[in-house]
Amino acid sequence: MINKIKNLIISNNLDGYIIPKNDEFFTEYSKTNKLNMVAKFTGSAGFILILKKTNHLFVDGRYTIQAKQQSGRRFNIHEIPYVWPKDILKNYIRYNIGFDPKLFTKDTLNLYFGSSNNLIPINYDLIKNKIEIINKNNLVYSIKSSIAGESSYNKIKRLNKIIKNEKIDNLFISSNENVCWLLNIRGKDLPNSPVANFQAIFNKRNELFLFGNIKKLKNIKRKLLNKKIFFFEKDKFFQILNSLKGKFFCIDNKTCSVFNENLIISKFVIKKRNDPIYDLKSIKNKTEIKNMIDVHIKDGVAVTKFIYWVKNSNIDKLDEIKIEKKLENFRKQNKSFLFPSFDTIAGSGPNGAIIHYRSNKKTNRKLNKKHLLLLDSGGQYRWGTTDVTRTISFNKQSKKIKELYTRVLKGHIAVVTSKVNIIQNGHNLDKLARRSLNSINLNYKHGTGHGVGFFLNVHEGPQSISKNNFVKLQRGMIISNEPGFYLENKFGIRIENLIYLNGNIKNLCFSNLTFVPLEKDLIDENLLTKLEKDYIFNYHLETYSKLSPYLNNKEKKWLAKLI
Repeated sequence: MINKIKNLIISNNLDGYIIPKNDEFFTEYSKTNKLNMVAKFTGSAGFILILKKTNHLFVDGRYTIQAKQQSGRRFNIHEIPYVWPKDILKNYIRYNIGFDPKLFTKDTLNLYFGSSNNLIPINYDLIKNKIEIINKNNLVYSIKSSIAGESSYNKIKRLNKIIKNEKIDNLFISSNENVCWLLNIRGKDLPNSPVANFQAIFNKRNELFLFGNIKKLKNIKRKLLNKKIFFFEKDKFFQILNSLKGKFFCIDNKTCSVFNENLIISKFVIKKRNDPIYDLKSIKNKTEIKNMIDVHIKDGVAVTKFIYWVKNSNIDKLDEIKIEKKLENFRKQNKSFLFPSFDTIAGSGPNGAIIHYRSNKKTNRKLNKKHLLLLDSGGQYRWGTTDVTRTISFNKQSKKIKELYTRVLKGHIAVVTSKVNIIQNGHNLDKLARRSLNSINLNYKHGTGHGVGFFLNVHEGPQSISKNNFVKLQRGMIISNEPGFYLENKFGIRIENLIYLNGNIKNLCFSNLTFVPLEKDLIDENLLTKLEKDYIFNYHLETYSKLSPYLNNKEKKWLAKLI
């Protein structure tokens, strides 16, 4: 594959070619990973720059260890945001870099290369698209208003009010997840998310033009027809664009490709902003929260049963792949479970230090009583999305490891017990989560939390807990709480719950969605304040109260001892 790209560079008189992880919908998880095809890198984020003589793979801090292991022989590994392509190319007087205009936004290219660059759009598909066979397994389906908590009609009405207030004539909804949320539809086009690959144009007259594989709408097309929705294959986009009226056209900074932006700008004045649907979608209604609470009880039962099972198993006969399958089997015991919300991370010992590790035949390690096990997993259920991480110990650990686990736990507790009205945003929460580790000059190379969708993507914004996120936290938002610590070639520690914003405007607070026991054998109580000890006691008491009706007697007794 690298040689093919090198030939493309030479035949087009280029200096290099850039390849992203994302597909044309800019989704995190797609059915084909181009970075794996080219660099054997299996992480969920990053991009490649191939030059005539050198190859470069750019990843963030979550993947630096993994990238070196998987791709370090043929690629120079760079950690973003500390190194960008423009830094690699700074010695070039002038350079020509090719890119697929359907896979990049203008803002992304500017970030990578700066304003003074010569970027050449070249449509070169690394993946030979096969003709998709439409059958009952990939048809789009609708979810009832009683499940979503709001009708599609009302969502469209709220969106229309926003674009009218902002004097927008047309809005390009380029994100597939936002189309699904707006129309209360779901699909099977992604491996870990119930998302259908559609885009749409919405105008101030309440008309919506839907673009995608229309055959997939077979079961719900009649329902959608009553809502001023018109259906087109995606190759009709420019034709419909030319028929639209108005002056101002709004596009989303993060998901409108260079290709589509150039089509739109040929006729309209573009207004750039984040798609307003992100903000609407981020605030869950009472029904969505209730459904997520119910789903997390089901998921908590599965994960807790698994922890009891693995702690009482013959560890010497288990490995990472075996326990991944076993955990999924526990989830499958609930009829509401559909599939994992992401590939399970089961890292034993040194593999736990690889932040987004994925076990395979080459890396698969046997479990060891002396080693920590980092287990990060989640599920898509009817109706909700889960994500939980626990660090599991099978034996007595050193005082240092217990201190590190306890400091991570202190950060975790600091987030969930914080005064949201004072903290206000994820930037401040992130500092709070790191305080205990920072006090002994330690840190971790990932954000502390990400937004989560309602039966959509496990990673959704605009809210997150990270140093660069200043989005105001609001009632109804769901977010993960997952500080950690990693020692390369030794072990990894992470504790993750999903939490949601509860209370009233004057007294916002976080409530846990996730209820799975913490690893009490790793807690050094001498490092805890009374507030932290009380939190742990109450958390385990609530965990027992919620999960015990679904556990057998042995599991109940074990869980009760943790209170």
